[in-house]
Amino acid sequence: MSKDTFIKYITSERRFSRHTIIAYNNDLEQFAGYIQSYFNISCDFSNVDFQMIRGWIASLLEDGFTARTVNRKISVLKSFFKFLLREGVVDHDPMSRIVNPKSNKKIPVFIEKNEIEFLLDKIEFDSGFIGDRDKLIIELFYVTGIRLAELISITVNDIDYNLAIIKVLGKRNKERFIPLSSNIVMQLKEFTNKYKINNFLFTDNEGKKVYRKLVYRVVKKYLSKISNVDKKGPHILRHTFATHMLNNGADINAIKELLGHANLSATQIYTHNTIDKLKSVYKQAHPRG
Repeated sequence: MSKDTFIKYITSERRFSRHTIIAYNNDLEQFAGYIQSYFNISCDFSNVDFQMIRGWIASLLEDGFTARTVNRKISVLKSFFKFLLREGVVDHDPMSRIVNPKSNKKIPVFIEKNEIEFLLDKIEFDSGFIGDRDKLIIELFYVTGIRLAELISITVNDIDYNLAIIKVLGKRNKERFIPLSSNIVMQLKEFTNKYKINNFLFTDNEGKKVYRKLVYRVVKKYLSKISNVDKKGPHILRHTFATHMLNNGADINAIKELLGHANLSATQIYTHNTIDKLKSVYKQAHPRG
């Protein structure tokens, strides 16, 4: 029952997203299954010690899970046992002795500026509603850096044409406002007026809100026309937005706010791309480069 109570807590009080709640529940189910299987005990979590948790972490790494994924699962357990300690289910926190495995931060992959410009200015999209919608989806990803879940949930009421801003609902239901260029404002106006959009901004042929797989297919279809990068999902357009902003002199704290990051460390991964660009410019321009 402790797990179910915790899931209710992060649902109703912490207001975690549906995607996060599912991930938390799956991680806790996986951990409970390991405890029951390897230690042959009923997992009410009150009898779990740090050695059991350390064994689970070791088994995950042996099974090929990346350090990043394992650290995410550890974070779930830390939140869970803090909750149990506060509720009096356990009298100590077994996570206090757990050390996170080190992970190498991957440099974000992004699309080059000339490739994005070619896609939006030269590539021919499908005709009619579908083509107009798909192009606007890709352009909005690129000019705002929003997440997939944020884009799907946008309604026409979230757009303020006078102020040229769009409201998005980010992680943990945090609202933020993102400025829009005059060009994208014009495109949004034309699209919503032409197709009489009055609720969700992006829909399918039947007027239903677009779903994750549909948007993935759209982005992959068109990025495949201009780039050879391995991953062609919506998140690469978020990386591209941040990298291009940073390369063009935007303040990293401003980018952090635009992306909706909780802390600056999440945004600083994009500085690696900027440093690489500076090195390239230096080698090309300096006489002794």
